[in-house]
Formats: sequence, structure tokens, C-alpha cells
Amino acid sequence: MATELVLVRHATSVAPTPGGPDELARPLRDSGLVQARDLVEQLRALRPTAVLSSPYLRAVQTVQPTADALGATVETRWDLREWDSGIPPTPDYARHYAHSWDHPDFARPGGESLAALSDRVRRALTAVAEEHDGGVVLIGTHGTFAARTLLAAGHPVGWTFLKDMPMPAVHRVRWGGDHPIEASGPGL
Repeated sequence: MATELVLVRHATSVAPTPGGPDELARPLRDSGLVQARDLVEQLRALRPTAVLSSPYLRAVQTVQPTADALGATVETRWDLREWDSGIPPTPDYARHYAHSWDHPDFARPGGESLAALSDRVRRALTAVAEEHDGGVVLIGTHGTFAARTLLAAGHPVGWTFLKDMPMPAVHRVRWGGDHPIEASGPGL
């Protein structure tokens, strides 16, 4: 039986800066908190049976209002975190991201290649789907994680797609066995 995974890319967050909050602690902007509240009715209507999230604060803050409305707890999982690009906060991050999308096996020192992220995405979402077989699981996550999921579902996404993905963005993925069956959402 397929499980519906509802990937919610976090709402508008505080930009990464040198010396600023690290990836785990970087929060939503005030406007992002409003965006998260504005998602509640849309996400509640999907009748999720569980709410999971990356442990990164911005992802948790995006799904927390919906979890509260459902009377559910947000369960965080390390494997649902964003890509560890190995790129420190820098104004020319786009050049680095584009290079990684063009060379998915490339990993910076201390970072994760996009190919490795794709493997992590598959393992993490397969585990979620097995645990919640036939359910609807709301997942607070990140742009690159969502984009690699959509790529696995056969959508021709790349750096341009990711760069243009809105914050927040909701993508629905039917997952069966160890792979996505179909996906829908903005830009597809």
C-alpha cells in the first residue's frame, strides 16, 4: 500500500550569515511564522496521520501550527535534515549550488554530495513510508531535500527549479516500497 508523504519546504527563514544562528537554530522570519499559520487549513484538510520534521528549527516551526491544530506532536528525525553542502554562509552560494547540481557526486570537505543526499532521502522516506503504511505523513523539510525527492520521482528538477521553489512549498509524494510512485506540487 502506498503512503502519502506531504513534504513542506519551510517558510521564509532568517538568511544564513557568518556568525549567525547555525543550521539547527536558524528560525523563521516573522513573515515565515505567518506563512506557517496560513498553511494550517490546507495541511489539515489532507488529514495527516503523523507529523515529522527535520530537526532544523525553521522546518519544525513551519509544521508546528498544523501539528498543534491536529493535537499532534512533531517528531524530529535527523535523516530528514537539509543537504549538508559543506558551503559556509557566502553571498555567492548560488555558484556553488549550481556546480553541485551539475556534478552530483562532488562533495566538499566535510560536506555531503547530492548523490549521497539522494541516497539518504530514499532511505529516510522509505522508512517513514513503511512505518506509516497507507497513511498521510506531513514532513517539515527543506528545498534541496524536497527537490532530490522530486528528482527521484522522475521530475526533471535541477538547480533552477530549486532556486525558484517558493517558501513555503507543499509537494505531495505517493511512496511505495523503496521509491516514489508519483509527485505533485508547485513547478511540476
